[in-house]
Amino acid sequence: MLRASPKPIVCGCALSLVSVGAVVQHEFGITQPAVSQHLKVLRDSGLATVRPEGTRRLYAVNSEPLRELDAWLDRFRRFWTPHLEALATELARGRRGRRLASPRPKSAAQTERGKDS
Repeated sequence: MLRASPKPIVCGCALSLVSVGAVVQHEFGITQPAVSQHLKVLRDSGLATVRPEGTRRLYAVNSEPLRELDAWLDRFRRFWTPHLEALATELARGRRGRRLASPRPKSAAQTERGKDS
């Protein structure tokens, strides 16, 4: 069972060929065997390719399956996009409402004026 998400690993591999050691050292607080396990899942699913280079294995994202998935998801975006936009609007309203409802700290000038009264 994988505990961490392979998504950041895919993002890291998308930029260039990446060695497992580089991923472990710079991106994640997980062990090299755990990263290797995630990369194996990505490779087995066709989302990543691997190329041996000496003692290292270099991984890269195979973008074709992601393009196919994006094309398939495109048929459904019209159903969820309006709902996600409405949710974003409601979240913004909630943040604005909380901001307006919270008492604002008095400025130094307001505090000084209050002392004179």
